[in-house]
Amino acid sequence: MEVVLASSSSGEGGIGCWDLHTGAEQLRYKSCASPSHGLVAVGARFLASSSSHLRDSLATSSLLFWSWSKPQPEVKSFPAESIQPLAANHSGTYIAGGAPSGHIYLWEVETGRLLKKWRAHFREVTCLVFSEDDSLLVSGSGDGSVRVWSLFMIFDDLRSQQATNLYEYSFSEHTLSVTDVVIGIGGCNANIVSASLDRTCKVWSLSRGTLLRNIVFPSVIDSIALDPAEHVFYAGSRDGKIFIAALNTESIVTHNYGIIDSFSNHSKSVTCLAYGMRENLLISGSEDGMVRVWNAKTRNIVRMFKHAKGPVNNILVVRRENDSSNHTSPIIQASSKKQVSNLPPPLEKYANPKDEDSNMKTIISLGGGRRSVDPLYISSHVISNYIKQFQHEGSGAASEMEMEKLKQDYQLSMQMANQWKKMYENLHQFCVKELLDGGQTRNLD
Repeated sequence: MEVVLASSSSGEGGIGCWDLHTGAEQLRYKSCASPSHGLVAVGARFLASSSSHLRDSLATSSLLFWSWSKPQPEVKSFPAESIQPLAANHSGTYIAGGAPSGHIYLWEVETGRLLKKWRAHFREVTCLVFSEDDSLLVSGSGDGSVRVWSLFMIFDDLRSQQATNLYEYSFSEHTLSVTDVVIGIGGCNANIVSASLDRTCKVWSLSRGTLLRNIVFPSVIDSIALDPAEHVFYAGSRDGKIFIAALNTESIVTHNYGIIDSFSNHSKSVTCLAYGMRENLLISGSEDGMVRVWNAKTRNIVRMFKHAKGPVNNILVVRRENDSSNHTSPIIQASSKKQVSNLPPPLEKYANPKDEDSNMKTIISLGGGRRSVDPLYISSHVISNYIKQFQHEGSGAASEMEMEKLKQDYQLSMQMANQWKKMYENLHQFCVKELLDGGQTRNLD
């Protein structure tokens, strides 16, 4: 089932959920006051949101997890500082959070371990997104910069210490805070589009590390969505319009020459945009409390949803699993019947020094796109804990668990090998292109 989820900064409204294709309202998830970019689906397995509210005149912040079947959050985490934007990689193994201090936190989902924390920007982190192959994390900030982080660099302590900068690229042409950032397909060869309070959207090339184009809009752009074919992108503005802008050009143009058209039906600012997974549908959310589903080709409204209370500030389109327990292997399910929830534990507030033990080393997992991947096999020590439990109880299931662990480790190894092969092919393609371009330039001279 493909569903639309919409959250609000108002804690009373919660998270609305509708079937994208029938319009039928699903379960409403409560107790959430989500900031912009603060709502994510973790591997289509469960929902996560950053949330803030006032208690006894003091602002408190938390991260909340919901299973698909229950309206109340089942897991609450309390990080060391307030977390605003969230991002989860496609396989649902990592959650990244941005803080007002400019730090980025990276947690392992299945264990809740805080794997890394680093100073990413001079001011608050405003938005985060993983690349399609999960090898890169892109961040936007209140300091106007867009930075690209390689997970290989982040997890390689030796390279991190030797490098002048931890980031791969730092794009700083925006003059005001970055409001949204999206990345296309292609991993290290993808294009990035960023929006800012300076009323511009900028298109960046990762393969060249340069600005491809700059488009000035008549109003501030708060949200961006890429056309799946990456010919155009959609930009939601504060005047209630959705602009269509050209993406596939390499010449830098200024002013509004890159704007193709616009359409509108919202009475207030368009705060968030998303694209359907199967059909050519664009979904928009607004401060007017409405969620509109558009036929992107005809620009006609297909259907509308009304959020319960408050402005809409986040939209997700998720292909939801009918039964979230399907993500867990039968052996682990049998051993977990006594557990109330199959959601992961709360996220750690601080990094645990004991995680430096050899049995707790981080395994870098790159999702390799939007495939449905079982997140549990990434954390092999989770399975090891079950094995120890069965051995302690004298259960014959221990040997079955050992076999299960070997299978999971084999799948992980194959996934990593395929990912390295894909990265090599991308690098080879880039080098060949650069050599050919260089030869053509010399011939013209």
